[in-house]
Amino acid sequence: MKFKGYAYGLISSISYGLIPLFILPIKQANFSMDTTLFYRFFFSALIVGAYLFITKQSFKIDVKQLPILVVLGLLYGISADALFLGYDYLSAGIASTLLFVYPLIVAIIMAVFFKERITISTIAAIIFVLAGVILLSFKDGKFELNPLGLGIVFVSALGYGLYIVTVNKSKVRDIKGFTLSFYSFLFTTIYYAIKMIIHKESFILPSLELTFNFFTFAFVTTVISSIALIFAIKNIGSTATSILGASEPVVAVAVSVLIFGEDFSMSLALGIFMIILGVMLNVIGDAYQQKRLKKL
Repeated sequence: MKFKGYAYGLISSISYGLIPLFILPIKQANFSMDTTLFYRFFFSALIVGAYLFITKQSFKIDVKQLPILVVLGLLYGISADALFLGYDYLSAGIASTLLFVYPLIVAIIMAVFFKERITISTIAAIIFVLAGVILLSFKDGKFELNPLGLGIVFVSALGYGLYIVTVNKSKVRDIKGFTLSFYSFLFTTIYYAIKMIIHKESFILPSLELTFNFFTFAFVTTVISSIALIFAIKNIGSTATSILGASEPVVAVAVSVLIFGEDFSMSLALGIFMIILGVMLNVIGDAYQQKRLKKL
């Protein structure tokens, strides 16, 4: 059971880290982000819904769970909005690395709202993460990190962190993984549909090629990532799932550098290392603390 949980967590983080592979060409083509994200979640809901129907699994949920599912959809939508907006101010590699502070946000939320202790490892992790952000801010000895971009990506990390905590601590934890994913995608799709209607954007896709690209984007970065994330949380919990997210920025930076030719400087490498080290230190320290408390 534990092995499966770790495998799911790794699959989730790698597939999520592939986002720049799909989103950067779309942004370069000046295609609407709301439309892009609408179809990302629409196709995701369609794929998961079809699977539930074919395998004759239940779509049934408790009415009391509905508001939480709506919140999950909003959190996912806001997180995606902020991340892709952040790409306008930061490189994909740096934005994806900064998004990775979400496990630290999870730890802080758990401490503040669920009375989990803030350990020495958490404090040390905050220091490492801040040091990593500072290192990411420098290029050729000059401070170049856009403060607005930093704030926007932090909102994305906050939304993703809240999503993980909500799944782990709310009544929807009892919903089966595929059903939970379906409703999360459905309400995120509705969120973007409302935005498109407000902004009077067209729902028509101009070509079959673009439709296929959106379908692939949805399947790889959303369906696989989100379902694996939910199964990982259910098998090994929020904290252990978070540490496996270390591969997200690594994959995203690799895609950005190798495929899209972004610069890979020493400060970028050190910044990524410090942030990953800080988050892993926090997660490992938290896991050790929980084991220690169980023995007492």
